[in-house]
Amino acid sequence: MAKLQITLKRSLIGRPENQRATVKSLGLRKINQSVVQSDNAAIRGMINTVSHLVSVQEIQE
Repeated sequence: MAKLQITLKRSLIGRPENQRATVKSLGLRKINQSVVQSDNAAIRGMINTVSHLVSVQEIQE
């Protein structure tokens, strides 16, 4: 199953509360921090919400 490596690239300062909550629920706290999440519809929807703040890479496992 494919997994996604998600990295926070931009600051959350001045962003709306829903974007802050989405980044937090993805497991990201600091700029340049990366997390690995499973590739499913819920995670893809969260990434779509904050696509301008994060970078995403697909990794195979």
